[in-house]
Amino acid sequence: MRSSSGDFSLKEAIILTDGILMKKRLQKSRYISGFDGVRTLAVVGVILYHLFPYNMKGGFLGVPIFFVVSGYLITDLLLQEYEQNGTIDIRAFYARRMKRLYPALLTMVLTTAAFITIFARASLGKLRDVIINNVFYVYNWFQVANHESYFDKFGNQSPFTHLWSLSIEGQFYLFWPIIVILLLKFVHSRQTNFDIVLISAFVSAIWMIILFSPNQDPSRIYYGTDTRIFSILLGAALAFLWPSTKLKKNLQSGPRLFLDGLGLGSLLLIVWMFFTMDGENDLLYLGGMFFFSLLAMLLVATIAHPGADIDRLMSNRVFSWIGKRSYGIYLYQYPIMIFYEQKSSNLADHPILNAVIEIALILVISDLSYRFLERPLQHFDYSRTFKVLKEVCVKDSPYGWKRIWAVAATLIVAVAAWGAIDEPRASVSNGDSTTLQNVIDHNSQEAKQKNKVVSSQKKAQAKSNSAASSQKQEQSQKKTQAKAESVDKNGKYVLTDAERKQAQQLPVTAVGDSVLADASQTMQGLFPQMYVDAKVGRQVREAIPILQDLIRKGKLSDTVLLSLGTNGPFTDNDMEQIMHLLGPKRQVYWINVQVPTKRWQDQVNQALVSAKKKYSNLHVIDWHSYSQNHPEWFYSDRVHPNVDGLPYFVNFVTHEMLK
Repeated sequence: MRSSSGDFSLKEAIILTDGILMKKRLQKSRYISGFDGVRTLAVVGVILYHLFPYNMKGGFLGVPIFFVVSGYLITDLLLQEYEQNGTIDIRAFYARRMKRLYPALLTMVLTTAAFITIFARASLGKLRDVIINNVFYVYNWFQVANHESYFDKFGNQSPFTHLWSLSIEGQFYLFWPIIVILLLKFVHSRQTNFDIVLISAFVSAIWMIILFSPNQDPSRIYYGTDTRIFSILLGAALAFLWPSTKLKKNLQSGPRLFLDGLGLGSLLLIVWMFFTMDGENDLLYLGGMFFFSLLAMLLVATIAHPGADIDRLMSNRVFSWIGKRSYGIYLYQYPIMIFYEQKSSNLADHPILNAVIEIALILVISDLSYRFLERPLQHFDYSRTFKVLKEVCVKDSPYGWKRIWAVAATLIVAVAAWGAIDEPRASVSNGDSTTLQNVIDHNSQEAKQKNKVVSSQKKAQAKSNSAASSQKQEQSQKKTQAKAESVDKNGKYVLTDAERKQAQQLPVTAVGDSVLADASQTMQGLFPQMYVDAKVGRQVREAIPILQDLIRKGKLSDTVLLSLGTNGPFTDNDMEQIMHLLGPKRQVYWINVQVPTKRWQDQVNQALVSAKKKYSNLHVIDWHSYSQNHPEWFYSDRVHPNVDGLPYFVNFVTHEMLK
């Protein structure tokens, strides 16, 4: 995200480049204070989306707002430069962009890498690649190549996920000045240039539609430069027809009211879409994001016009403060959230309080970055680098206590380099998380083999087909089953012979996420006719096409077990689709969630209670209440039952299904 490209005034346009003060550069530039308000709107949307992804559903759309603003301001400045000087100094342009963006980016990446190396070694995987790809602004394609999902809100999330947008902007900055020069030299009409850029934006949007596949993770088209560049191009196209220095300040009441209405209407629609547009909604990728970018373009156009009132509406001290720091706020917000939430054990109990603390940390760190890093280095003469370093090291240094920054920077770079070099060995040793992953992987493979048996067996063949499995698997299942059946010494939830026989004869279809994957082998030991489809990171809505496929193949049993909601809540429409597919005759058992480290725990469980009142065949298994006072039953993530807790989980779920 480049929230800084609009931080241009006449003073900032006079830039020291290669020791020459370019006094004639962009003499007519005007600082548009309303763009600070637009940046504030965008960065607030992004932060609230990351904090409350299922309340501020469309907050991620702050990114295309930044894109549109960036495209407009950069292109507007390039056009001004060409008009005044008859050319564009591409080298100086690159220098300005690097001096504005690189210091904070490298500081954030290296500081985060150092923090991971010391305090969060479970996240060391591919750290070297992350650093390199961000340095060269191609991180978004790294995420595509590694099939990273932007919408997976659970598991070992990367603190670098949000940097994809910076890479897209970096790629834009690399090629756009050259393209602008070619357009201006060979196409002299601004209208024609507008048409060319606008058509290019349409092509990008259409490419997004072509690549989109329903019921699949949309992260490829979400991260791709080719499918997201249309937002930047819309802003760039606007600059050709709407130059900020040539717009009339005095307008008649009619045009002025029209612009005000257009700006206010687009602003209200943007805010509305922040609350309603889901990131995994098909409509978003079938033109919705392009429509949103058009709204952002209209808002930018009305703010840029000095004759309209929207600029004043979006200008105040708060917006100015946040807007000027929005680049740093965007950079630091995600790692701060990730690391804070990894160390917090009560997010579900105090979601608002924890959110306030996180926001405060983000603002403080971003302000320090703006004051002591971004602003000084933006105007620093890098030709003096070696001289400054030499002065820092002498005994009577003129920099005094400020030398501590040099020491801190050296330590950060050294530790980050250590983490990047040490990552292959260190990433193997992740303790509890590695054990859990191995268990899930093993159980998933066992479940696939068992599913083949369940799919092919007949009622009378259940026992014989189960016995056909490997001797090692059979012994493991017997041991786990025996432990599960005798776990409660007080006799509660111990299965009787009749219940065990009932479980062995009951066909069950189970669909779930990693919690079910963790328990699948033990569950299939008690329910030999259970078909399991479990996947790490699965959202509730992803179960819909799975259930449709099972129904089409005639493999859906009359008893259905669902273990979903660990990775995020669901909408009423999701629940309605699932229950409609299953029909009123099937008995549906849904295990609620124990996920105290995520804000949506109570939201999921309350939604299940409400759904239970609506659907008579829906039975909620209250695993949360049963287990919440037993942290010893779980791995360190406090979500997945460990070896000791698994028998409690399986026995409780089985008892609830059979009673």
